[in-house]
Amino acid sequence: MTEEPIVPAEKDDARHAEKMAKKKAARDKIMASKTDEKGLIIVHTGKGKGKSSAAFGMIFRHIAHGKPSAVVQFIKGAMWTGERDLIEKHFSDLCQFHTMGEGFTWETQDRARDVAAAGAAWEKAKELIRDERNSMVLLDEINIALRYDYLDINEVVDFLKNEKPAMTHVVLTGRNAKDELIEIADLVTEMELIKHPFRSGIKGQPGVEF
Repeated sequence: MTEEPIVPAEKDDARHAEKMAKKKAARDKIMASKTDEKGLIIVHTGKGKGKSSAAFGMIFRHIAHGKPSAVVQFIKGAMWTGERDLIEKHFSDLCQFHTMGEGFTWETQDRARDVAAAGAAWEKAKELIRDERNSMVLLDEINIALRYDYLDINEVVDFLKNEKPAMTHVVLTGRNAKDELIEIADLVTEMELIKHPFRSGIKGQPGVEF
């Protein structure tokens, strides 16, 4: 059996540097062609954890840049969350926070009440999106309201296509995003569930789940 020749470390380093230089040149060429800016429609969906967490990460980026933003929570109204507490206590001048839901649908067990709450949340969402001072508006768990037909998907899509200001980003989270929403979105991320501690009997914990 023939042994592989040993490549001196300095030659290996030189090859790596050359490879990375070529990759950087190709990357720079691609980046130079990306000059457009627009307000994005962003969808976070899927069964995996992290949809709202990732969306709030973008809200905090907006806060860090001093850009006004807003959050409308469609479902989690009955639940205390660290994000809401932090924003309301320290960043209310940069981020409006509206908790409109009354909890998950199996908690209220009242469809008419859920429809009314979702409708009120959508009206607030439209008001905030129309306000061009808001650089980003997060519609947290709106996909759940759409899934159960508490809101009309066609109305939501029509509004986002025709009334959203050109430079306003709108983020929509929740499982089971409707195909109509995915079709008009600029960025769609599906969180894939591989393992979750809930299945092992571990409850949601502060700082991880909320």
